[in-house]
Amino acid sequence: MPTRGAELAGFAALLADRTRADICLALLDGRAWTAGELARHTGVAASTATEHLDRLRDGGLLVEHRQGRHRYVQLAGPQVAELLEGMVAHLDPSGRPVTGLRTATVAAALARGRTCYDHLAGRLGVAITDAMTARGLLHGDGGFALTDSGSAWLTGSMGVDP
Repeated sequence: MPTRGAELAGFAALLADRTRADICLALLDGRAWTAGELARHTGVAASTATEHLDRLRDGGLLVEHRQGRHRYVQLAGPQVAELLEGMVAHLDPSGRPVTGLRTATVAAALARGRTCYDHLAGRLGVAITDAMTARGLLHGDGGFALTDSGSAWLTGSMGVDP
């Protein structure tokens, strides 16, 4: 039986390939992509993309849905997205230079209102969380949750069904 270390090394090897890492990062947008779309995105042949997708699926990072002759893949769930985002957070932020106005504009927009798989993140998400916590609408004991006041505010003032 493999040791936990061997299992971890095998799991880490799934992301130790640039193409597989690029595939996973592309899928952080929350959409389901076809193998062909991911092949074009990563600049590899369709057969190569298929091999990588099979490894990622077999390793539990992706799930697959078939629709007719098309095969769609997406991250296996929010926990995979959180794992990837956590790993990306450890990268050197100066690793990707800004090379033009478009790049700078996109980077600024992502920093302001980034969505991470299925939740709001970035500066906007932090500001909303801070404001709701300061007003007693959220409490952060063991993870964020709505207070009774927060639930009343969302349903009454905002018309949202929490």
